[in-house]
Formats: sequence, C-alpha cells, structure tokens
Amino acid sequence: MILETLDTRRKALTINLDENIYGTFAEIGAGQEVARNFFTAGAASGTIAKTMSAYDMTFSNEIYGLEESGRYVSKSRLSKMLNHEFELLGERLCGVKYEQRKFFSFADTVTTLNFNKSNDPHGWLGIKFQLEPCGPSNEIIFHVRLLDSDATLQQNVLGILGVNLVYAAFYHYKDPQMMIESLADNLSRGSVEIDLINVKGPAFEGLSEVLVNLYLLKRGFSTAAVFIPEEGVMQSKDLMYKQHIMILRTRFNQKTKPDFDLFNHAVTQYKAYMEIGNVELITMAELTLNNMMQNNEGCDVELLDSVAKRAGDILEMGHAVIISNFNRHNKLAKFLSQCKPKSVGITTNIANLKHIFMSEYYGANYTNELLAYISDLFSGNVKLLTYPYRDIKNKQMVTTKNLVVSPEAKSLFDFLLQNKYILDIEEIKEGE
Repeated sequence: MILETLDTRRKALTINLDENIYGTFAEIGAGQEVARNFFTAGAASGTIAKTMSAYDMTFSNEIYGLEESGRYVSKSRLSKMLNHEFELLGERLCGVKYEQRKFFSFADTVTTLNFNKSNDPHGWLGIKFQLEPCGPSNEIIFHVRLLDSDATLQQNVLGILGVNLVYAAFYHYKDPQMMIESLADNLSRGSVEIDLINVKGPAFEGLSEVLVNLYLLKRGFSTAAVFIPEEGVMQSKDLMYKQHIMILRTRFNQKTKPDFDLFNHAVTQYKAYMEIGNVELITMAELTLNNMMQNNEGCDVELLDSVAKRAGDILEMGHAVIISNFNRHNKLAKFLSQCKPKSVGITTNIANLKHIFMSEYYGANYTNELLAYISDLFSGNVKLLTYPYRDIKNKQMVTTKNLVVSPEAKSLFDFLLQNKYILDIEEIKEGE
C-alpha cells in the first residue's frame, strides 16, 4: 500500500487540529522557521503554548546555562533546550484544562550560511514528547548539514524538517524506518544531509541505535555513520576533529573475517612512525556496504539487522565503527577530510593497491582517473599502510618493493613511496 505524502502545511494543520498535542518551540540561529509553518497552517492555538528564540548568547545562557565547550550549535545545547522547555510545560500547565494533553518541546540550534559564505552551515534538531497524557517522555535528536548555497533556502529547509520531525514523532513512532524516511518529505534532493540520529524512551525500547542510523544511509541522507564503544552514535567531526585516526577497512560481505591481530600490528607501527601515544589515536573499523544500499539488497530488513549486529560485535571489541557505502579508498578519505583530523592511517592489502596502479582496472582515461583518485586520497595527511600477501603462483611475498604496476603509473607510484604516503606494514611473517 502506497501512503500519501502530506505537504508541509497539511502536516502542520493535522497536528494543530489534534486537540491533545500541545507544546513549545525554541529555535536559535535561523529565525523561527518551524513555528512559522505551524502559525501559517492555521488553528495554531490548539498546538502552540509558546515560541521563543533566545538569539542573544547572554539571554540564552541565563535560560539554558553555559556551554563549557563554548559551542552553542551542539548536541549539548539542544538537550538543555529540550529538557528546560519540557519541564516548564509540566510546571506551568498543570490544571484541568491540560490534563488530557500530550506535551512536547521542539528545539533547534542552527547556523546557516553567513554573508561571506565562509562557514559550515549545520545544526541540531530535536523533540521531546509524550504519547499519552502525564506519560513518560521520548526523544528524537538529529544533526543536519544544510547544503543549499543560499541562507533563505536553508531556512526554508529547516522549517520543513522541523514540521516533518514533529509529525513523525506522533504519527510514525511505531514504524522507525517510516519515521526516519518521512523526514525527507517535501525536500528537494541534495538540500540537506542528516548524519546522525538518536532516539530514546519507552516508544523506542529495544530499537538498535545502529539500525536506526542505517535507515539514514538507506534513505540517502548520509554516506556514513560513526559509532564509538559504550556511547554509541556520534557526529563524525565531533569525534575526529584534530585527532589521529587509524582505520581498518572491511566489507560487510567479504568471505573472511577481519584480522584484528594484523590491524593491531599496523596500529603499533603507525604510532611509532607518527610518534604518538595510545590516548592520541582513535582506532576505527570501517564496515563498508560497498554500494549495497543502492540496489535491491538495500531494502532487505534482514540485511540491515545483520549489518547492525556485525557493527555491535566490533564495538564490543573496543574499536569505533564507521558504517559506509564507500567502495574505494579515496571516497573514505574525502569523507574524513571534512572532519579535519590531524592524520589518517588507512590499512589495506597490497592486492587492493594493485587495483589502483594497474591501468587494466580503469577506462580509457586511466591517467586522469588515477590523478583524481590520488588527489582525493592523499590531500588530507593520509597514509596508506599496506599488508603484504603471498603470491602462491610465484611463491613470494609481495610488498611495495616488488609490486608490479602499469608503466604510466610507475613514476607516481615511486613518488608516493619515496615521500612515505604509502608504507609497508613490516615484520609480518609469511604465516601471518
């Protein structure tokens, strides 16, 4: 059955006409675009108890408290806004008139494109809500990157996203995949990226956080999701900004299990080469779906469950996890460069390296494609650490020293070796 997608005004009006839904809107940084949609839809008095925008930092601090990090477009700030406004609803609206109301607080803290177009437009949106009067609260929080090249367009996107979130919280909470996919309703493709979502509360009991974020990848909201042990999903830049990163690339559908002993060997070598200690390095395993989300397999619920379980197993081993759709090293490197880490080490089998420097794996424009690939891969202080492999046919261990590459790529390959962009993982015995 195909369900009709309601336009933004109809969604807002549907909520306004539900006499049991009542709450507040607190918006900072991009006007009051979400509240505006509810006002213009009509019958807003049935839904809105209060709207506000504590735009001045001093006012904001007096209401919600200081931010130790000094960052006000942050998850921490959003959580303080949601909690403060939700508590006020219970304190101030406690009479008979409100005893059948399901309260909610919506909040966002956003920075849109500045006048000089020199910033990174992004923000946090969330809702804290009840599903029954006087019932327990539930919460949905997500992070967005606003991709339009005009601040007015970004404000419009924010307003639509907010309406979609409020509607999804009350009408799609029983179907988490529908809840997340509906966030894109009435938005043009390429206008926004959602790279993280948190849900909590009894409405989502037993729901895997990894699985919820896989729905974002499936819907095309983002290209990767990042998780860390014990804490769960994290915004990638919050985790990796000015950090040293070491990544083991694995494919979900690969035939052999990832060798974490070999990875630990590579980590030891990378720390020695970069002269860094344990606390300065974040080790991560990338679980790439290798474009599986772009075909029919991406619709398989069992596939998503299996990926979530595999990610959970790696997290239990103490490694952070990136779940991605990157099929090539340079795509991963470009994603990481947005997070501005100090350095990145990517491990790979030297057999994979051969695919980069052999023209037979490319089209007619091999040299152009190779230069573009190398530029993307190594532009962000990236080192490629290569495992040797045993060539059974020629009865030898293959390393960068004896790897055969195409003649037209040889000079570039030698340059990367000489300048330590590509490193052999050394002291590995043939049996390893």
